[in-house]
Amino acid sequence: MPPTDNLQYPAFSPLVLPPTVAPPAAAPKPAPTETVRVLHVINGDHYAGAERVQDLLAKCLPEFGYSAGFACLKLDKFYAMRQTRDAPLFDVPMRTRLDLRAATKVARIVREGGYRILHGHTVRSALVGSAASVLTGVPLVYHAHSPTTNDTTRRWRNRLNGAVERMCLRRVSRVVAVSQAMAEHVAREGFDPERIAVVPNGVPRLAALPIRSTPRGRWKLGVVALFRPRKGIEVLIEAMARLHREGIPVRLRAVGTFESPEYEAEITAQLQRLGLTEHVAWTGFARDVTAELRKMDLLLLPSLFGEGLPMVVLEAMAAGVPVVATRVSGVPEAIRHGRDGVLTDPGDPDALARAIAAVINGQYDWPAMRASAFERQTRLFSDRVMAEGVAAVYNEVLNERPRNNSPEYSP
Repeated sequence: MPPTDNLQYPAFSPLVLPPTVAPPAAAPKPAPTETVRVLHVINGDHYAGAERVQDLLAKCLPEFGYSAGFACLKLDKFYAMRQTRDAPLFDVPMRTRLDLRAATKVARIVREGGYRILHGHTVRSALVGSAASVLTGVPLVYHAHSPTTNDTTRRWRNRLNGAVERMCLRRVSRVVAVSQAMAEHVAREGFDPERIAVVPNGVPRLAALPIRSTPRGRWKLGVVALFRPRKGIEVLIEAMARLHREGIPVRLRAVGTFESPEYEAEITAQLQRLGLTEHVAWTGFARDVTAELRKMDLLLLPSLFGEGLPMVVLEAMAAGVPVVATRVSGVPEAIRHGRDGVLTDPGDPDALARAIAAVINGQYDWPAMRASAFERQTRLFSDRVMAEGVAAVYNEVLNERPRNNSPEYSP
């Protein structure tokens, strides 16, 4: 088990909204003297959106009476990059995707550490968490970050992950959905809508909107992602080629790493074929996303599918960087078209190029969009708001009368 450690990252925010009605009255908070321990079961191989949510929850939950520990199934980037080094982290390796021996280790951690809630974040962690819940009787909360049945371009994997997720949902006390779209996805999978809480992702609030003037000359576009096929980078590159042909010579700053060397080679070949290699700067992984956003005039999110509520969109709003994004999953719940950014259809390079050109040519008010997005993020999508929403879900779980930890589920 690695030693306990400490760190820090920009924050995220939530609210708790049932999928169909207005926000309920806030559940009572635990007494100030009582700190309830929650064990987050996580993958740990990346440090992207879901992992940053986990990190920020560990940072912000203590204000609401909860402390977080982590059971890490793959001791990799999360261990190296996490900000909350004071949160206990346990190495619980899975030898294969279905290695349930990890569940016995998680159960032992729960018993020895006095953890009262388990919190899973992926299909793999839900599988281990649900088995550990059976072994300990401790309730399991499941965080739905993205649509499991539409998460990759490999249909067989989507079907397998969907089947495993549906099985695990039988053991879940509550589902935290990061957007209304995700809540509807989980309900379609058969989970009781009454037990789904919409708690949007959140990022840290800045004290004031950064001062910037409207860009002039060559605009600097940006994209921040774990680059994989569903992120739509090919579409973005095609859109850039169209802009250059129309006399709009934009430059792209690409922040993040590739999921695989094979996919990186495909994108490199596309750039060479279109003569755009020199117009793209690849930075690799960046710990300080806010600093990278300051170097961009527009953030682009050309995703094809598979987004819950992207953290980078919220970070751009907080940094005062207008967003041009596709209408996928929860994105339109954060970005109001023409007010906080510009929305376009996924998979359409012409539409994406037109949207970018419209901002550059002044058809949209760049200063007004950045101010509106900043205010909206501050009010609705902060890390503190997110933590408060998750804490309210925990309160509901703990205040519920024991019922064999088996919520109603319809296959």
